[in-house]
Amino acid sequence: MIHKIWFGKSLLFYIVWPLFWPLSRLFGFFSRRRRHGFLSGKKASYRAPVPVIVVGNITVGGNGKTPVVIWLIEQLQAQGYKPGVVSRGYGAKAPHYPLVVEEQTSTKHCGDEPKLIYQRTGSPVAVSPNRCDAVKALLPLDVDIIITDDGLQHYALERDIELVVVDGHRRFGNEHLMPLGPLRESTARLSEVDFIVANGGESKAGEMMMSLTPSLAVNLKTNFKAPVGQLESLVAIAGIGHPPRFFDTLKSLGAQPVLTQGFADHQDFDPCELHTLASQGQHLIMTEKDAVKCSEYAEENWWYLPVTATFCHQDEAQIINKIKEVKEQYGPSTA
Repeated sequence: MIHKIWFGKSLLFYIVWPLFWPLSRLFGFFSRRRRHGFLSGKKASYRAPVPVIVVGNITVGGNGKTPVVIWLIEQLQAQGYKPGVVSRGYGAKAPHYPLVVEEQTSTKHCGDEPKLIYQRTGSPVAVSPNRCDAVKALLPLDVDIIITDDGLQHYALERDIELVVVDGHRRFGNEHLMPLGPLRESTARLSEVDFIVANGGESKAGEMMMSLTPSLAVNLKTNFKAPVGQLESLVAIAGIGHPPRFFDTLKSLGAQPVLTQGFADHQDFDPCELHTLASQGQHLIMTEKDAVKCSEYAEENWWYLPVTATFCHQDEAQIINKIKEVKEQYGPSTA
């Protein structure tokens, strides 16, 4: 229901207006005051001895940040850098914080996105509600650049570069602050960031265009790869911020799912429910982020679809050159 209020033209918007509008104004007041407290020095903030890059957004929900983080890590690794990643670890509860992700770390402890990033890149990943603590946990691991997955509004951690990912189709919905709209901060905040990346749709002036390019489907049990269009009687699930995006991707690849089922972002799956869904077709397919949560009990007909963030060469070079400039200002790492 809330997504209809935020992103659709619904009568519900006018029904909840009398209650949500004052709350939205209050949210904006405290949000601005909190940010001003950090920027003015009234609230303590932490500056790391290495460059910090924030990949975030100003709206609630998934916009494609994690694929951008993975793309950024791979680009920096190719340049000889040693990036590390910090994350809040949404949807998980660790036995202690900060938690450095390892191969055996359960997604129940670190979250789906941190585990996915670690598995895809091999880059050190630390999880903590306090991102400053996560950064400090990574510094002994010889990292020379920190990337924070989300955390644009985590002003206790100072940053050198801010990259905001925007859903190119849904944009900013009704452009109201929470809870009346999906905004964490006003759209005026975009004028202060270094890069705005539009995921899909059409980019606006001053924005870079990014697309998520799917590859072959990968079997969770055997790692065998196959074109999505060859998987008949396909049941599709997605526990991401905007599940229809995944289902549309499948259709663009020639798949015709017999059933699609969306779940809440970061939701911990019930194995019995997934097995029941899978039984309604010949194959079950999911996002890569979902796959890291259910690999232990997957069946031989379960698949996931990896996607890769793709930029034009000019935009790619602009982002990397900006990072290099900042890194040179820090000099050799003192971590």
